[in-house]
Amino acid sequence: MKTKSTLLDNNESQSRFELRTLLETSRMLIESQEPDFVLNNLLLITMGKLLVPKGMILINQGSDHFYLVRKIKGRSSLSEEDTIQLPFPEESLEHSVLRGEDHPKIAEKLGLLEGSILFNLRTTNHHLGFLCLGPKGTQKPLSESELEFIESLTIISSVAIANSRMFQELRLINRKLDRKVHDLHTLLELSKDFNLMVDQDEIARTFKFAMLGQMLIRTFFFVLDADNKKSIVASSGLKEKPSQKELKSLFELGDIFYCDEEHDCPFLEKNAIRLVIALRFQNEKIGVVGVGAPANNEPYGQEQVNFLQSLGNLALLTIQKTLLLEERIEKKRMEEELNLAKTIQQGLLPSPIPTIPGFDLGAKNISSRQVGGDYFDVVETPDHGHILAIADVTGKGVPASLLMANLQSMLHALAPIDISLAEATGSINNIIHDNTPADKFITFFWGKVSADGKRFDYVNAGHNNPLLFRKGEETPKELEAGGVILGAIPTMAPYESATIKLQSGDVLVLYTDGVTEAMNPEKTEEYEEARLIECLKKNLEKTSREIMDAVIRDITQFSEGVQYDDITLLVLKVD
Repeated sequence: MKTKSTLLDNNESQSRFELRTLLETSRMLIESQEPDFVLNNLLLITMGKLLVPKGMILINQGSDHFYLVRKIKGRSSLSEEDTIQLPFPEESLEHSVLRGEDHPKIAEKLGLLEGSILFNLRTTNHHLGFLCLGPKGTQKPLSESELEFIESLTIISSVAIANSRMFQELRLINRKLDRKVHDLHTLLELSKDFNLMVDQDEIARTFKFAMLGQMLIRTFFFVLDADNKKSIVASSGLKEKPSQKELKSLFELGDIFYCDEEHDCPFLEKNAIRLVIALRFQNEKIGVVGVGAPANNEPYGQEQVNFLQSLGNLALLTIQKTLLLEERIEKKRMEEELNLAKTIQQGLLPSPIPTIPGFDLGAKNISSRQVGGDYFDVVETPDHGHILAIADVTGKGVPASLLMANLQSMLHALAPIDISLAEATGSINNIIHDNTPADKFITFFWGKVSADGKRFDYVNAGHNNPLLFRKGEETPKELEAGGVILGAIPTMAPYESATIKLQSGDVLVLYTDGVTEAMNPEKTEEYEEARLIECLKKNLEKTSREIMDAVIRDITQFSEGVQYDDITLLVLKVD
């Protein structure tokens, strides 16, 4: 009796020891954020516990039964980081323990002897891989308690592996986010610098320093087509200059051209240029940027391409601004100056109006002078959403159009970047406040239609509240969430943003104050919002273009054709 009692006590003590070991091991593995640490400890603990001289961990590669040898101990023909194809039957992957003798071909491929066991590493939804153990050094089979211990440990380890993978993905996302924030900050700072420049050589130097310092690119060129004359504005590391024929061929390439594709420009190959990006102004290709390998010799991803494109567009727009100023000084005639500014302004507005699947979109701008201060835009984002924007710059003429051009350049620079509308609005406000006179402001509204067309996120910076008409609702909803007008004060509190869910039949109307503040001929009465709402209600069943025409006819009739301010309308109907 005493011997039996002692045996029971020993078994109970052993069970408690194994339980404590399991708990301590699980805590250590679960808290780890490194997959390599988890896998290494899993293999060492199991081999040490069972006195197994050979073991390995295989990680599923996701398709065609390929597995990566992540960890291996003991003599084997395989090495870590080898990839091997193991055609396990699908039904076998549902089991937590597989024996080598049941899968002799797989065991042979892995170099495992008779008596080997494979423990399935899996979570509820995913098969992660296998913990493979050869036979014990004593050649004894594993006991039930040993199997249960290792099986429990593999379950805990599977969760730890999944968690560590998630942490790694989060770290990668954070790194990408940090990079995007850094790129955005750089673009905003460069935008400040460019806005202050009026000398083309200074612009070229700033562009060159940005390429060398920010992108760590030693070989690059920036070609500009001015008055049908193509020339290099900035360059670095070129072995030889391109001929006029080669310069012309650069403008015949695609907007984003990777030089490993087929081309007919020896200049690119001679100078080891990897990527050529077209720069457009008023939908015309007037600039080309070409870059060699970066310092890390990595291929250019979409984020780098977006940054290079935004940087090039900033420099290009600033160069265009300097060319405009030079032309103004040279001509010294206000009429010619205004005509040129009007051309620039019209080029900044989208033409034709982009189409958005599932929507009927229309927009119109009627300037009261040769050059106005109203602005609207429709920009597609990399995630296939669409940004709608409308703005009204204080004042008229060239100063208003130049401020509008700066706003447009910032909007197009920010559109490809993953940043919230509220945060981007705050950054735009700071730039405008710091770089414009105290009497210059911008009322601004922008919103983003999601890629699936079901959601509209927006920020209103002191602009006339857009009107949302919805079937079955008598009164339109006003979109007012946001903050102060742009340029009035620095961003001291974050702008607010709001979201509306779009429904079939919704009609969203964006407009400037030139609509509601239109005057009768006697200048005793304004058109006002009430008349606008009444006119819109009568025409909601029409197309967006017909709705706009109806409003403009009503305003013209009210004012008898006299226009004192710019009129801009943007109508979005949900089909």
